[in-house]
Amino acid sequence: MNISEVRQLDDDELNETLSEQQRAMMNLRFRAATLQLTDSSELKKTRRDIARMKTVMTEREFARRLQA
Repeated sequence: MNISEVRQLDDDELNETLSEQQRAMMNLRFRAATLQLTDSSELKKTRRDIARMKTVMTEREFARRLQA
């Protein structure tokens, strides 16, 4: 998921997607620990997706504070 796709999500969708990605990250970590993860790049991709979502959430919070 790239940054433009993340920015198109509304706040509820963004929160939902973020929690899904965090659960996926936990699953990937468990799979890596038990040597069941075949593609280790999935960890990096998921971590970056989470970071993108948190960045957009922070940007929106700053925008709300500036408008108030």
